[in-house]
Amino acid sequence: MNRALTAGLVLLGVAAAGVVLGLVLVAPSGSPPAASSPPAPPRPSAPAAPDAADTAAVAVLARAIVDAITRHDSAAFGKLTCRPQSTEALAGLQRTWDAAGPVTAKLTGPPELRGESATAKVHVEAAGGTKDTPFPLHKENGRWCVPG
Repeated sequence: MNRALTAGLVLLGVAAAGVVLGLVLVAPSGSPPAASSPPAPPRPSAPAAPDAADTAAVAVLARAIVDAITRHDSAAFGKLTCRPQSTEALAGLQRTWDAAGPVTAKLTGPPELRGESATAKVHVEAAGGTKDTPFPLHKENGRWCVPG
């Protein structure tokens, strides 16, 4: 795979992973139960099914990520992020994608949804090889987006 495409995908993955890690580190962990409190009830064996609207929104976002990569459209990708991207960041992403040449991208399966977080795994093929990248997704202010 072209080094520029690989570098761009790695940087994007690292940035997104950093945001997710930051969210995990600052999330309240709760306190352990006091010794005198009764034992906690057992947890249900299966988590609640994701909301249909969230499932649909995550699927649309995942497909938009794939389309932006395939079309080398950094402006479209920038609209999918939770935070506005700088002109310089989008220009750098565009240069990376342009240098990669033609690519094909597809989802490796349906996105995995966990509450207000999800992961979309994208498989990219280019002249230089292939790469699978998990894109973390997050629901922020009622909108699903790519952190970072």
